[in-house]
Amino acid sequence: MRLKKAFQLEFLIVLIALVARLLPGPRTIDDAYITFRYSQNLLNGYGFVYNPGEAVLGTTTPLYTLLMAGLGLLTGGSQAPFPILALIVNAIADGLTCLLLIRLAEALGYRRAGLATASIWAIAPWSVTFAIGGMETSLLILLGMATFYFYSIDKLVAASLCGSLSLLTRPDALLLLIPLIIERFRRTLVSNRHNLSRLPITIPEIGVFVIPIAVWGIYATTFFGNPIPNSLVAKAAAYHLPSEAGIVRLLQHYATPFLGHLTFGTWWIGVGLILFPVLFGLGALKLFRERPSAWPILVYPWLYMLTFSVANPLLFRWYLTPPLTIYFLGIFMGGERLASDIKSNLPPIILITIALALTLQGWVIHPDHGPDRPTPQMAYIQLELHYQRAAEILQAQIQPGQVLAAGDIGVLGYVTQAHILDTLGLITPQASKYYPLNDSAYAANYAIASDLINDYRPDFIVFPEIYGRKTLLEDPMFLKSYDLMNTIPTDIYGSEGMLIFVRH
Repeated sequence: MRLKKAFQLEFLIVLIALVARLLPGPRTIDDAYITFRYSQNLLNGYGFVYNPGEAVLGTTTPLYTLLMAGLGLLTGGSQAPFPILALIVNAIADGLTCLLLIRLAEALGYRRAGLATASIWAIAPWSVTFAIGGMETSLLILLGMATFYFYSIDKLVAASLCGSLSLLTRPDALLLLIPLIIERFRRTLVSNRHNLSRLPITIPEIGVFVIPIAVWGIYATTFFGNPIPNSLVAKAAAYHLPSEAGIVRLLQHYATPFLGHLTFGTWWIGVGLILFPVLFGLGALKLFRERPSAWPILVYPWLYMLTFSVANPLLFRWYLTPPLTIYFLGIFMGGERLASDIKSNLPPIILITIALALTLQGWVIHPDHGPDRPTPQMAYIQLELHYQRAAEILQAQIQPGQVLAAGDIGVLGYVTQAHILDTLGLITPQASKYYPLNDSAYAANYAIASDLINDYRPDFIVFPEIYGRKTLLEDPMFLKSYDLMNTIPTDIYGSEGMLIFVRH
């Protein structure tokens, strides 16, 4: 009977996760459309490219791109409904992640904490937003949690395979793999210290980890000339950030895992900055004493925080999601430890009740834009809707062979299918030499270099006014060469409209 109830509870959590993603429907993020266009071009026979004829690796998620292409092949080819396919894949991935969180916690001796974590993950806006947004985040987290789970039960070949696939889903998976590899070597060397001739890691483990990465690495090097995504290089050159931006954003993030600031206000950040790391520490220290080999799992959220703080990239919202699974688990393990110490079940019950109540405050019944369905408040797609409108206006204007320039290329490229000049440089490597701009040129991070437009002379250019406020819109050469064709009203990012320019 107890086993049946446990199964029913797990099934209910997975069902809630699926409903929480299928109910809002697709609210696709601009970056996801970049992946979809790569998938489309694969299906059209152009190869792994964004612009046909230009071999540039402008995506950091080759596995997800190939998965979308494979599913597209079964559902309409290049005309497949990629946003819906992505939603279905991500909903299933997040449902499986909920199960894995329960199994992982169970293997570590904290099943109740696993159930609490899975319950929150099922509805967490940080999880749901990027699942319905069409991003690869759900697949990345599924593979990461599978890696941790198989490692925790000593299924090391399966852990190696999942780890390899996670790295092909997104490069930041390396942050969960490095500690695991270090611990794997340490454990094996300790157990084999009297026989150093033995390999520290078995051949099957090495094979299933190395082969997928090597296959992609050889292909990428041959086809693109470099296995490192051009988008990583472009972002490093183009973004203009204060040195403390990363650490400040991450401290705020780790202080509000359940979005308590939405209920209590910004003062809650100060409370959460102490409360949640302390709870995580209580749970982590107890687990470490019981099972020292679990340290790679426990260190993951903090290694993630340290790395992104030092690297200080522009932290897109989907980069903030991966460490939350283990962070949630550590917090609830801390609640379990408190319950054990005071011999009361109240701390875990109170903690999960408060966490659920705060997390639900991150949802809205009637969003102010997009489909009128319950959805996470952070799942805003206002920018994408403006680009959708701009793309519809341009579809009747752009002729074959003409070039469209933009800083956000996802929706515009996917809808118009035009040849794109990416002013940020993700899929246009030659753009990177124009960045960084002088400090005075930045009204926003996506400031467009005037020289880039004047040199390459695209036929059309679309941008929120703030992207060109201190560059293009103050450049006599640009204003002489281009006419303002249309303005879509919006104040997004402080802009005075979405502007569409056409060259004389």
